[in-house]
Order: sequence, then C-alpha cells, then structure tokens
Amino acid sequence: MNSSPSPSNSSRFEGCTLTGALSVLTEIRDAVCVIHGPSGCAHHNFSLLHATLLSNDRLEVPRLLSTRLTEKDIIFGGEEALESSIARALSLSPAPSSVFVLSTCIVETIGDDTAAVSAKAWGVPVIAVPTAGFLGGVFETGVRNALSSAALLAESARERTLSANLIGEKNLEYGVDENAAEIVRLLARLGIGINLRFVRGIATGDIGRLGSAAVNILREPALRPVGEDLKRRFSTPFVDSFPVGLAGTCRFLADIGRICGVDASAAIEEEQAFQRGMLSRFADLEGSRVCFRSPHSMLEGDPAAEAVLAECAIALDLAVDPDGTPIPLPYPAPVGTAGVRRMLNRWRVQIRG
Repeated sequence: MNSSPSPSNSSRFEGCTLTGALSVLTEIRDAVCVIHGPSGCAHHNFSLLHATLLSNDRLEVPRLLSTRLTEKDIIFGGEEALESSIARALSLSPAPSSVFVLSTCIVETIGDDTAAVSAKAWGVPVIAVPTAGFLGGVFETGVRNALSSAALLAESARERTLSANLIGEKNLEYGVDENAAEIVRLLARLGIGINLRFVRGIATGDIGRLGSAAVNILREPALRPVGEDLKRRFSTPFVDSFPVGLAGTCRFLADIGRICGVDASAAIEEEQAFQRGMLSRFADLEGSRVCFRSPHSMLEGDPAAEAVLAECAIALDLAVDPDGTPIPLPYPAPVGTAGVRRMLNRWRVQIRG
C-alpha cells in the first residue's frame, strides 16, 4: 500500500489490485478465476462484481472460486489448496476453456509459487496473474497485469484487417457500453470496424485474434505499458486514450486515419458539423453563470476533464463565476461527442433546476 500521507496522491484512493484484475478477467465468459487466498477476498469481490452486473441489467454470476486458505495453509504453504481448487474449477459444468489464478497479498507474503502450480499439465490454459497489492500495487496495476496475462492466449496474426481493438475498457463504470458505442460510431466514419473488445464479453477463443487488428485503442494513458507490450508482440500501433472532448474527438479521427492509412479529412468535417448541430441544441444555456468544482476535494483535478469544461464554456458562451451554478468535474472525462452531449444534458438540469 502506498504510504504517502499526501491527500493529493490519488493512488491511495485507487482500490485493490485484485479487484482491478477481476474487473477484466471475469469478462472472459468461459473462464474461471481462482482467487488464491482467504475466502474474504473472494467474497468481497464477488459481491462487488455481482452488484455491478445487476446495476447494468446483466443477470450473470461471476465465475469465481477461492482456495479458502486457513491458518494452517498460511503457516505451511497453500500450494496443495491451490492445486485442489484448480482441479475443482476444471470439474465445473460447463467446463471452463481457461482458468486464471489470482494471487492475494497473503500468498505473496508466504511465498507460494502460483506460477509453478499453474504451469502444470491441466489440459486447458491455466494462467497465473500477479495481483497482490501490498507492495504498492493499486486497482490499475491489476487491470494492466490482467490484460497482459490474458494476452498470452493470443496468437501471431497471419494477416491484418482494417479493424481496431478496444483495450482495457473500464468495466465497472456505468457508461462502459455507451462509450464503446461512441468509438464504434467514430470508427465507422473511417470505414473501420471493431476486431475485439479486450476484455469485454468475450470468450477464451476470441483472444486468439487479438493480433489481427490494425490499431489498438487504449481506454486511458495509464494503459500505455499494455499498449507497448502488445506492440512488441504483434507490431500493432496504438493510440493511448479514448477521445475526450470535441476537439479531442477530431484529433482521434486524424490519429486513427494516419495509423490505418485512411484519409480522415471527410470524417473530421462530418464530425465537426455533427458537433455544431449538437451544440445548437443547448443554445438555451448561453450566458449562464457557472462554477466548475471538483466533487472530490481531496483529489487533484483531472486535466482532461478540465480542458473539456473550458472548451464547452467557450462554445456555449458560459460565464465562469465563483458564485455561479456549481458544475462538478466529470470523472472520467466524457468520451467523444456523445459523452459531451450527455454531460451537457446534466448541466442543463443543474443550471435550469
């Protein structure tokens, strides 16, 4: 755990490494995740993931198993319990096509060799994922480790298609599918399709085509190490973020077009016209007095979100005033033109009451 007492150090608020990894790996529908540690680690994460699924109208149950380590296992080692749990995972019906073994802080402390146990001949891929956060790992560390570990199931591409992979979507955020739909809409302007959502609602076998896309689109810059790893393995170039804001959306189209060898000029002109039409529907907000404030006073502001707010204030001729209507900084920053539209709809409610 990060020991810095500074309230501006947001890593202290970023959550458990194990939870980050599970938010990725439980989206591989025919996989089972074995959590090697005490039962409480599994219970906490199962409850969180199940509640998130239900809130998004997904009547699914995360496929998790715990090795349920006891005091005896912690003293004498828990590798036998892990072997037993992997065997139990493989006996489930329907049988999993892959198994991911996630370590917890306690097993890293006692030195269990989860990688060696996972590497035994199990008949299906069993992959160890380092997810103990006690030495400084946070939620985002778990996401990165899970993506890199799942990518081990990918194969070298025989040929590339004019398509994109979405890498590292925030599966626990409310608007995850809306954001993906916006990327699909923007890429369609360039004649580019989606190859794989890595990882969102896919099967183990789908991961094999990870290397066949022309470009990888990372959800956020924190995933650059994953983008670099995939670039080394598959020679796939990447953009390091979903588009943010109006101008950022047009830059995104230009970047994707350049990487994929597609002339993006017409697509950018079409998107700019679309944005002007969208902004015209919020003409009633022009001249309103607003005050942009972070909803989390203990955390530093998000520069990307602040840039979008400034951009929209200028476009709608808003007066930024300390005594104006409080407008919270969005987190995460709105994705694409559609994300800005949803944000402005919320502003309208706040300004007009």
